[in-house]
Amino acid sequence: MSHNPINDVWQFLTANTVDYLAIGPWRFLLLALFWVLLIASIAIAIKNWREDPAQRSCRVLGMAFVRVLIGCMWFQGSLWKLPLPASEGLRYWTTQEATRAAFSLHQELITTVVLPNLHLLGPFVYLTELTFAVSMMLGFAVRGIGVLAIVFVLQLWLGIYRPGEPAEWPWTYMFLALLMFVFVIDAAGRKLGLDALLRRDSSAVRDRKGLIGCVLQIVG
Repeated sequence: MSHNPINDVWQFLTANTVDYLAIGPWRFLLLALFWVLLIASIAIAIKNWREDPAQRSCRVLGMAFVRVLIGCMWFQGSLWKLPLPASEGLRYWTTQEATRAAFSLHQELITTVVLPNLHLLGPFVYLTELTFAVSMMLGFAVRGIGVLAIVFVLQLWLGIYRPGEPAEWPWTYMFLALLMFVFVIDAAGRKLGLDALLRRDSSAVRDRKGLIGCVLQIVG
């Protein structure tokens, strides 16, 4: 099948990409999870749109669309970290960081700590990216999770900074970090997301009642 945006999107939505196929039968469980998140994100957006007139603007709709789309990107990017504990792709690119990181201290950390323990860190990396995907797609705790995503992306930016083969354009990671920064400062989860619902419908979050209410008020 030829590569074009239409075919590529269709293959992703039906679990037929190379990364999906490498997972085996488990890919259908992940595909189901993706569709649940996507449908939930649409349902949350519709509920916000209906119940809050302030949400009914092109600016809000545009921010929500970009947020969900980036969430889909994080979900797709997490797939090549599978199968656990450490996929060949994750091992290869981590090895690249051992020689291409911008600073020698970073290279030393990758070589002496990360690579020898990649079988332990691999599941953590996958779950981290999956958390980013869930947060962005549902619009939940976007400010807090977004800060963590910025740190995560900047590590990649510095880790594959030096030229190598295959080539990576450092600005790719910087653009993603800046986009996550926009989500943080603009509280993108409050644009047709779950953060908006919680701040409006949950008295604990709205009035900062209790520890959980205070935390969700801050991170959302």
